[in-house]
Amino acid sequence: MTMLRFLPGILAVQAATAVLIVFTTGSPLGQDWAPMAALGFVITLFAALWFGAMADHLKKDALAGAAAGFARERERLLVAAETDKRAALEESHRRILRETGRAHTRAHLKLGLGLVGLLALGALMLAVQFMTIGLLIFATAGGALGGYLVRARQDAVAIRHDTAKPAAAPSPGHWVSRNSE
Repeated sequence: MTMLRFLPGILAVQAATAVLIVFTTGSPLGQDWAPMAALGFVITLFAALWFGAMADHLKKDALAGAAAGFARERERLLVAAETDKRAALEESHRRILRETGRAHTRAHLKLGLGLVGLLALGALMLAVQFMTIGLLIFATAGGALGGYLVRARQDAVAIRHDTAKPAAAPSPGHWVSRNSE
């Protein structure tokens, strides 16, 4: 009902126009005022409808412009968020790789020190004539070193295998066992 907002203003303009016409023509208000008032009301009603239609179009244009602006802003924010998320993921991945590398380095150092300690203990046992205990300690240290090297090689092969081939998406029925079919 936008036309009702314009109607009082248009009626005031029409009344002022009528007063101006009456005073400029010098004719007194006689019997001719009723058709003139009806004509003025019809003109006012058409003007109100016209102004209402213009206001509706202006409102629709403003809403469309605002919606387009919001869509552009939303798209810009989504792109910025995606860029930020990607940068955060890459930084997190680098941090995890650094921390993993440090943990591996510490573990290698501790294992190396432990093996050196075992070998020193084995050498001490051999030196003080505890041959059996010294040989057992050497065998234990050698077995630990061998197991550690085998595990390190398996990890290296697994890492090479994972980086060479991208991870495939599981098939839709990958959780169904063969026995349930």
